[in-house]
Amino acid sequence: MPPAETATSETFVPLAVDLDGTLIRSDMIWESVARLLRKKPLALLALPFWWARGRAHLKQQLGRRVQVDAASLPYNEPFLAWLKEQKSAGRRLILATASDMAMARPVAAHLGIFEEVMASDGEINLRAQAKMDALTKRFGERGFDYAGNSSVDLAVWSGSRAAIVVNGSEALAQRAAQRTKLGRIFPTHDSTLAALVRCFRPHQWLKNLIVFVPVLTAHKLGDAAALGHAALAFAAFCLCACAVYVLNDLLDLDADRHHATKRHRPFASGALPIPFGLIAAPLLLLAAVTLGALLSAEFVVVVLLYFALAGAYSLRLKQVALLDVFVLAGLYTLRLVAGHVATGIEYSPWLLVFSMFVFLSLALLKRFLELHSLRQQNRHEAKGRGYTAGDLELVTTLGLVSGYLAVLVLALYVNSPQVQKLYAQPVRLLLVCPLLLFWVSRVWFLAHRGQMQDDPVAFAVRDWVGYAVGALTLVVMWLATGR
Repeated sequence: MPPAETATSETFVPLAVDLDGTLIRSDMIWESVARLLRKKPLALLALPFWWARGRAHLKQQLGRRVQVDAASLPYNEPFLAWLKEQKSAGRRLILATASDMAMARPVAAHLGIFEEVMASDGEINLRAQAKMDALTKRFGERGFDYAGNSSVDLAVWSGSRAAIVVNGSEALAQRAAQRTKLGRIFPTHDSTLAALVRCFRPHQWLKNLIVFVPVLTAHKLGDAAALGHAALAFAAFCLCACAVYVLNDLLDLDADRHHATKRHRPFASGALPIPFGLIAAPLLLLAAVTLGALLSAEFVVVVLLYFALAGAYSLRLKQVALLDVFVLAGLYTLRLVAGHVATGIEYSPWLLVFSMFVFLSLALLKRFLELHSLRQQNRHEAKGRGYTAGDLELVTTLGLVSGYLAVLVLALYVNSPQVQKLYAQPVRLLLVCPLLLFWVSRVWFLAHRGQMQDDPVAFAVRDWVGYAVGALTLVVMWLATGR
């Protein structure tokens, strides 16, 4: 990488800086579309008509309807730090972007390093040759340096004194060098594959193993057909869950960027482009429905119901205190229902009630971890949630009570007539109660001590004690069969 420029006379050549993909690791058009999806989804129907009148008009219409929080945008920090050094050295910085002026001005005002803003105005799309012409008219032929990130910027570099390549490939830098002097290079360090893995959250797919629970509790592990149908249901729910995660991340951009850890999520951090998510979400859902259709139409209904409920949760329900955790518990229970539908195994009222209390406890645990982190940061209100730090103790109580009620339901099940059909020694099942009591108490104890991250599932994947409790539970169930 070439050394940093020093405060010579060349340093004071004006530097024009692109916004989308250069100053920020995102694009203001798609940032606006994502917010329109959340706030005014029906307005998306007008996008093709705005686009038909030109990109400049499209950007203007988006800028009028949604406002992007400039403080939360994923800035290219190394590049931004260098810009601040140039500003301190006396260099004149100009924000020159194809984004609409309504989108660009808040960014310039937030950063406070730009003396001038040049942007699209609804008539002229300040991009490529149009941007080069505007800069040349303003500063003269090769009277400015320009920082950009894509092949579109080659037209601008052709008329600039020097090219600063940001987030571009080596091939792009070589093409820029053929048109003008090559200045600083700020390479990208994002791994697309790693970003995709984080986006699809494979560790969360463990939740979908719930579809196998009816096979286990009905003692159908030796039934190849039941296992095959459950495996197909598992795959369909994994695809559907991926679609939900993508949609959730698109709708939660602002909230995630204000969160201590969620700000590193692929879309929030700019590691993945927003258009990818807008395309991937419906395709993943379509794949889930196609796979589910191999089982039954009823199973497809369950998948679509899960996606609709999860979408409603992301759009609005997650902001309503208490209702959000009941919806989360319902999403867990729908996986259980899907297992019954896929395999044709008869529903068990005991299992449904037991799962309701267990899943409610886990949902409350997730909220507890967020509120615990909020209190540690001396913040009062969780952005995008209906809770405050003062709700921590109440959430703790509700979570523990829900977990213990699940144990009570299990104990009552052991003493019910239904258990006689499956177990020769049902009394032995009571040994599961202290195991479950220990597990519920332990996860809440560790959460209270701050020894659990903000994701209980990620914790469970690494928790050998949880695996031991699960193994002992299976042993007890085997002993209860009378073998």
